[in-house]
Amino acid sequence: MAQIQIKNIRKDFGDFNAVKESSFTIEDGEFFMLLGPSGCGKTTTLRMIAGLELPTSGEIYLDGEEISQLPPSKRDIAFVFQMFALYPHMNVGKNLSYPLVSQGMPKAQVKAKVEEVANILGIQDILKRPVGGLSGGDRQRVALGRAIVRDPKAFMMDEPLGALDAEFREHMSEELRALHDRMNATTVYVTHDQLEAMQMGDKIVVMNNAVVEQFGTPQEIYDKPATMFVADFIGSPSMNFLRFDGKVAEGAQTVEMHGQSLSVPRQAQGASGRLVFGVRPEHVTLSDSGAYRGEVLATEYLGTTQIITLDTPNGELKARIDSGQVATVGEKVGLGFDAKTVTLFDEANGQALRSDLNREVLAHG
Repeated sequence: MAQIQIKNIRKDFGDFNAVKESSFTIEDGEFFMLLGPSGCGKTTTLRMIAGLELPTSGEIYLDGEEISQLPPSKRDIAFVFQMFALYPHMNVGKNLSYPLVSQGMPKAQVKAKVEEVANILGIQDILKRPVGGLSGGDRQRVALGRAIVRDPKAFMMDEPLGALDAEFREHMSEELRALHDRMNATTVYVTHDQLEAMQMGDKIVVMNNAVVEQFGTPQEIYDKPATMFVADFIGSPSMNFLRFDGKVAEGAQTVEMHGQSLSVPRQAQGASGRLVFGVRPEHVTLSDSGAYRGEVLATEYLGTTQIITLDTPNGELKARIDSGQVATVGEKVGLGFDAKTVTLFDEANGQALRSDLNREVLAHG
């Protein structure tokens, strides 16, 4: 397999800028996620790596070789589409063997390779069946098999589970990650589903409006969001944003919000103006002793936990707490925040203020 390096790639369609200058590295053997909303540029980025689109500028390296202007056939990359893209006039076995037959591989080797891939994917019993009558899950396995059978340097996957129902999609995502771990293949996977990205990915690039907002591990992106967009896009419910006008000095470990002093991580930069106190719902506690207070607006029972919606002086806030804890609509309760879980943002540019906890996490673009 291979490392993939993206250096300042840009893609324009006429006057429309689909991908602004983006740079990141996909390490050999990583399961790498391109995550973002529709139209953010993630699929265009994937297609540029695969050679289905040529970048307007920038460089792409595959295993150290610059490939940005090479045709797809010269890149040794396999592509798996959302809608399977199988040959309907061929049975499963012939779909799997077609890439090898077209390369002129001897029949005995083709047969052995198809059997090997069929065993990996658990589709040995359907090799002679036509693809038209297969379930969505089996058709996706065949599509994956046709990519795997070539032993390419890297796999590109464009929302390959998007056509499946929710329950089977979760099952297939587990199978796909297990398959990746067995093969140790470099895989680039496009999705708009943040849960899928967090569960499956070794690294994630979060894109928005043609820009890479953040690049890192799932835990880095969840715990240390580089922008308000990332903080809002990742997590369910997403991060709470409590807005206030104020000032924070470099080295500060508290902020003043509605007359209360709240602890924050030690700040590595100062800021003033419209600021945002960001905290995830599971990091909010309800306490009678809390000086900063909110009124309970609604409760949502989720089994082991519940989501409490509160009205605070700085905006609405959600708390994920134990289902056994009593919270009554209309009640005013004290709120507690662990400083280590708080992120401060500058609302004017949406960027996280650097702190001792997040100063190594960079937002690109």
